[in-house]
Amino acid sequence: MKFKTLTTAAAMLALLSLGAMASVIPYPNTGTGAPIPLAYTATASGDIIAYFFASDAGYSSKIGMWVNGVSTGVFGLPNHASNYGDSIDLGHAKVGDSIMFELMVTDIGHSWFSDPALNLDLTNHVYSVPFALSDNKPSEAVKIPVGTYIGFEDQPFGATDFDYNDHQFVFTGLTSSVPEPATLALFGAGLVALGLLRRRRSN
Repeated sequence: MKFKTLTTAAAMLALLSLGAMASVIPYPNTGTGAPIPLAYTATASGDIIAYFFASDAGYSSKIGMWVNGVSTGVFGLPNHASNYGDSIDLGHAKVGDSIMFELMVTDIGHSWFSDPALNLDLTNHVYSVPFALSDNKPSEAVKIPVGTYIGFEDQPFGATDFDYNDHQFVFTGLTSSVPEPATLALFGAGLVALGLLRRRRSN
């Protein structure tokens, strides 16, 4: 009975590992608005670090962060002057703090927020998924750590193409992330081995 339970647990972990690989970067459904992402909440106290991933935009932009409705005042990672893996410390947060990201489009002096309710067009301008080490670009020597990927759309509803690739970055440090698929697979294999060992001893 214990062996069956452990085998079932291992199978569930294997399914979870497949789910961890389901994150698609960049946004796969161009032309269609992305689902509204979950709110970002600090799960530990510390600084939030953002890493530049890519940009495909005519407009110039930079990113910033709000903690509990107050801007940290830090903006950076300009999309036309940053390289893959460049990083910036967006500021400090404490456990339970509400986190929101801002894309400041400097060409037009306007910002879009990760909370659609604050956008003038009430449209979701963010595509967000967990970021694993395997999501790094193979062609880049720099490795962005595990975190959460965000791709912003920089144009208003009616003009947007909903490609969510105008300013892409990964933030780390405070939000929970999906475990690496390899880690889950190893853990699952360990449970199976433990079950086999117990079964052998009982016989």
